[in-house]
Amino acid sequence: MNDFLQLQGKKFLIFGVANKKSVAYYITKNLLECGSECVLVVLNDEIRQKVAKIFPEIATRGEIYCCNVEKSEEIEQLQKDLSARHVEESFDGMVHSLAFADYSGGMKPFHETRPEQFLQAVNISCFSLTTLSNVFQKLLTRTASVVTISISTTRMASENYGYMGPVKAALDSSLVFLAKSFSAFSEIRFNAVAPSLLKTSASAGIPGYVDSYLYAEQVIPRRRALETTEAANTAVFLLSPRSSGINAQKIIVDAGMEINYFDKDIIQKYNH
Repeated sequence: MNDFLQLQGKKFLIFGVANKKSVAYYITKNLLECGSECVLVVLNDEIRQKVAKIFPEIATRGEIYCCNVEKSEEIEQLQKDLSARHVEESFDGMVHSLAFADYSGGMKPFHETRPEQFLQAVNISCFSLTTLSNVFQKLLTRTASVVTISISTTRMASENYGYMGPVKAALDSSLVFLAKSFSAFSEIRFNAVAPSLLKTSASAGIPGYVDSYLYAEQVIPRRRALETTEAANTAVFLLSPRSSGINAQKIIVDAGMEINYFDKDIIQKYNH
């Protein structure tokens, strides 16, 4: 096998595999195909049982763990479990594919966002990256790559995405500060893959998301929505040594959507 990405034999810690539609699923799948070893962390035992059926080779090794990042005691237990099984500087990279927003009350104007909603979303979707990076820093190699999943733009006030836009903006900014902070003792890199709209189970729970997804298909020059595997491919590249010169960056993966909002065909449809 041509190991251009130099991932053969590398080991990665991946947070966020939920099902076969998730970005983390495709990242794991691609890494395994590259000859890498993956250790998975999911939210709870129910998800662990489902993921075990998807990745039986990982489950057989007993390398699917549970951790709710809202609970410090579960993070501490995970650190103990991984440290007991893996020696220091075991992981060549870490994937943070975690996000949550409480839309149960329906979508409301941004200025009506409740503090508890916003703070929970910040904790799970953004600050957990800092928490996990700090807790597991000793398990990362000196040149490890940490990759998170952002969104293609936080400068567009998408009403149906609500307060998660500012939360993702905070995530993007965190990359810069983490990269600088970790540079004091390592060459660990922090980057984000920033895809446009994807067809995932998590996105299906966002009010009005389907309509936005169908619109995105029209705006993208190729007239075909971004595929989740395309975002995952970029993440795998960022995890690889081939991307060693990229640090504290947000890599936009939107199939050219941002250049085509004034597509003449869409304008004509609107005017008629």
